[in-house]
Amino acid sequence: MTFDRKDKIEICENAITWIIVFAMLVYGVGKIVQFQGATEINKTVSQMTGMELMWAFYGYSRPFAITIGVFEIIGGVLIFFKRTRVIGCLVISTLLVNIIFQDIYFEVHKEALKAAVLYQILTGIVIWLNRDKLVSCIRTLTFSKKIQQSKMKLFIKLSITFILFIVFRIVEYYITMQ
Repeated sequence: MTFDRKDKIEICENAITWIIVFAMLVYGVGKIVQFQGATEINKTVSQMTGMELMWAFYGYSRPFAITIGVFEIIGGVLIFFKRTRVIGCLVISTLLVNIIFQDIYFEVHKEALKAAVLYQILTGIVIWLNRDKLVSCIRTLTFSKKIQQSKMKLFIKLSITFILFIVFRIVEYYITMQ
């Protein structure tokens, strides 16, 4: 039995996705228990290290940590299946970039930062391997059938849009400032 180039790439892609999926499932489930007791730090904010501050932040709102964990699990599951792999990679990339920034700015353990960067690189490789699907999706979403509109109709639509924008901003002001 021989494998052609396409087969070898598919084998590598699957192995990479399994690494990402496993990590996201572990980290996602870990978020449920990871931050329990994190707010029990007996220090003032100015005495805390960046990591303690971030830990307390996540520990303060258990639903927030669980939400992140759930999205890590969802992203991992989406990556596992070839049909939803690109969507899963986009979900995971969003989370990982946020985690990488937090790890840098809050000076979290270098090992955690290295792991997040590694998973982001692997996710980037999977996106690259599926770039044709991603480009096709973007084209479908942005370059749908272009309908010729008269300049007058376009002007009217933009005018109505602007008026609605003003109305919505006024409503927003009264909702948020009261």
